[in-house]
Amino acid sequence: MVLVQIPMYNEKEVYQLSIGAACGLSWPSDRVIIQVLDDSTDPIIKNMVEVECQRWASKGVNIKYEIRENRNGYKAGALKEGMKHSYVNLCDYVAIFDADFQPEPNFLWRTIPFLAYNPEVALVQARWKFVNADECLMTRMQEMSLDYHFLVEQEVGSSTYAFFGFNGTAGVWRISALNEAGGWKDRTTVEDMDLAVRAGLKGGKFVYLSDLKVKSELPSTFKAYRYQQHRWSCGPANLFKKMAMEIMRNKKVSMWKKLYVIYSFFFVRKIVAHVVTFVFYCVIMPATVLVPEVEVPKWGAVYIPSIITLLNAVGTPRSIHLLVFWILFENVMSMHRTKATLTGLLEAGRVNEWVVTEKLGDALKTKSGGKAARKPRIRIGERLHFLELLVGAYLFFCACYDLKYGKNHYFIYLFLQSMAFFVAGVGYVGTFVPNS
Repeated sequence: MVLVQIPMYNEKEVYQLSIGAACGLSWPSDRVIIQVLDDSTDPIIKNMVEVECQRWASKGVNIKYEIRENRNGYKAGALKEGMKHSYVNLCDYVAIFDADFQPEPNFLWRTIPFLAYNPEVALVQARWKFVNADECLMTRMQEMSLDYHFLVEQEVGSSTYAFFGFNGTAGVWRISALNEAGGWKDRTTVEDMDLAVRAGLKGGKFVYLSDLKVKSELPSTFKAYRYQQHRWSCGPANLFKKMAMEIMRNKKVSMWKKLYVIYSFFFVRKIVAHVVTFVFYCVIMPATVLVPEVEVPKWGAVYIPSIITLLNAVGTPRSIHLLVFWILFENVMSMHRTKATLTGLLEAGRVNEWVVTEKLGDALKTKSGGKAARKPRIRIGERLHFLELLVGAYLFFCACYDLKYGKNHYFIYLFLQSMAFFVAGVGYVGTFVPNS
């Protein structure tokens, strides 16, 4: 018996796609329950979602429309509340799809057997496939970063150490393993990673299926992408702070696995990677131009980073010609991620901020007659990002100084990187949606 959960919040543009895809899953109709967890605050959207659920129910689909009185715990709270309904006790497994995810009809047939025939498996995670990767340059660069995450990080975590982070969607959990791990918790903004770490420490095995792809949508507006990256960077750092000692004291998994989770999974990939990228390439390297006595060796400044970058980009060969743009954009975002990481570690201001990533579905094509909008209504206050402009000015000054007095030709990189910060600083990145 399978429970399919679809958490959503004011998802006007995509709710029909996700509900339709879930109701179209190929599985015996008496062995599946579709559960729409609607936290919408807009009464019009809430009514639209309810009507859509009723439409599918009239076709014989076992679909439940569930709402709650508040949004406590955000997505984690909705999922936790959804598990409390009496009919969930009939289910063995729960598949979770965010509102913009559209699984293929055979999704359950390709995932459930791993759980049904191996009681040690707690989670089966599918890969994401991006329907709007070609929307704009920003989505192409996101695709490069996420393809590396799926093709390398999750593949290695699954096959070598039997651990990787749950992506929060496009996965199937064994309900008994989920409950044994303590269920959903809303103590951070990465409830999916929190659950995965706790389940892993209980000895649960995870399976990653790289050849099973679920269609989803990348954030194509810069504002939505910034909010998403803040959550994805702040949450893991905050979770690391809260769980480091718990992981070390755990006695159910080997010391090797505990070191892997603490050092590689958390410390290197979720904290050091962001901080070092920004501090080294956007602060220290430019500063060496102003202080000629300090010299960074070529192998540290160019050769090793170039090799790492090329290895990161092999996951998306079709975008290899965008490598320079990708490097510059990732360096810009590293500043935003570093700020979010420090917020998570220090549990400062926006540590628990949860802004649902805006999805556009087919709205952009509808509004612009099938073509991307080119003349947005400019609102200066929303478009300007002063921290990016400040770093851009610093890099531009260093580039001019190096052009005049330097010997290492760093100004070529510095001019390009400063332009990238200026472009992001004025918000001229991603897709513009008119009247939004």
